[in-house]
Amino acid sequence: MLESQREPVPCNDDGERDTVLAFLSFARSCVLKKVDGLGEEELRRRLVLSNTTLLGLVQHLTDGERYWFGYTLAGDQRYAALDFDMVVPPDRSVEQVIASYREAIAESDAHIGAAADLEIRTAHPVADEPRTLRWVLAHMTSETVRHAGHADILRELIDGATGR
Repeated sequence: MLESQREPVPCNDDGERDTVLAFLSFARSCVLKKVDGLGEEELRRRLVLSNTTLLGLVQHLTDGERYWFGYTLAGDQRYAALDFDMVVPPDRSVEQVIASYREAIAESDAHIGAAADLEIRTAHPVADEPRTLRWVLAHMTSETVRHAGHADILRELIDGATGR
């Protein structure tokens, strides 16, 4: 069934911040939708030559949220040395991985909400200079969208479900 998971693209256009946050939220939602309704074996299944799995993508994006918004933007040292690994250890449950992603999103949203505007500079430099919150939002949106596309392909290979 084509586009069985279709969700409309956000139409928020009330300002730069509103629009960018709507698209980041949409991308995150698309990732979570790809893991919804699948069992542990399906979420850990490797269908491509790399170690990429649906669950691994969620774990990787969790690290991305924490690194870019927690460490780079807000300066939280706990997230300075994340490995962005896509291989989920067998002792880490599906529920733990998904809950961690949801927690990371909430933490990221709190950092974003605390910023006065999109011009605020990162606590840690990127390529030798501080970047704006605008840049971090654009970067994380592009990363999340890219991995949502990977997740879409993996989900289609698992059970035929497609759509954004």
